[in-house]
Amino acid sequence: MKNTEQIKAAGELVEVNNHKIHVFRTGDPDKPKLVFMSGSSTVAPAYDFKILYEKLKDDFRIIVTEKFGYGYSDIWDAPCDIDSLVNTQREALEKLGEKGPFVLLPHSMGGIEAIRWIQMHPEEISALIGLDMTSHISYAEWTEQDVKSRIKTMCTLKKLKLYMLSTIPHNDTLSENDIRQIKLLRKRNAFNDCFFREAEHVRENALFVGEHGPVRCPALLFCSNGKQTFRNWIQDQEKLAKELDAGLIRYDCGHYLHYYKSDEMSAEIKTFLKDINPAV
Repeated sequence: MKNTEQIKAAGELVEVNNHKIHVFRTGDPDKPKLVFMSGSSTVAPAYDFKILYEKLKDDFRIIVTEKFGYGYSDIWDAPCDIDSLVNTQREALEKLGEKGPFVLLPHSMGGIEAIRWIQMHPEEISALIGLDMTSHISYAEWTEQDVKSRIKTMCTLKKLKLYMLSTIPHNDTLSENDIRQIKLLRKRNAFNDCFFREAEHVRENALFVGEHGPVRCPALLFCSNGKQTFRNWIQDQEKLAKELDAGLIRYDCGHYLHYYKSDEMSAEIKTFLKDINPAV
């Protein structure tokens, strides 16, 4: 593929299901481990979260998992049922010697993966911090037509190559090389088949998570103004906070709220984790 030779992984590539998964790590291995999980169709998660984790890396071990089709990971016909999405990330961490307990920080659609992770292996998770995360509640009102409409929109954007018009988040943590890599990864990854298959499975995955009961662990939720998401976003975030017995912090900003509120969020995260574990 054109420009592939210029793409250079920021972290480490490990083999899962005979294909390469990319995991970015920074910070002290002996400190509490924060695992960032990207939302749907985020082309370069390791860079997307950088503005936030740069403010946390002195106090925590930072880990960013990139699923198949994301960042530097391989693009292939990977299974997209919820358990496979979770276990792929778990296996990658295990092969790198990263063991829990983990604090999960999912953005958007990564939320249903995080909840399922806690359902499957609660002993591995010490806390959940939602970055405008979705949940089984968010998708409860979705119909098959909603899913088809989402996929149709993705097809249209891909056909028109409108993803190339999207801007790179402006922040002083991104180097010139970071920006160059984001542009290359955007060209390689945008609207790839993994993204489409995840979209096709999202409703059934969310329903499956909803059928397996509520989770119990310390939780903090950050919420956007809902203008870039879908219907009833604020109400659904409030319902999720109640179900999780979580704190809910709302910001009047877009869905990628870590672009706009990283200072406030990093301070809240440190306080929250200190409160649940004074040793932090």
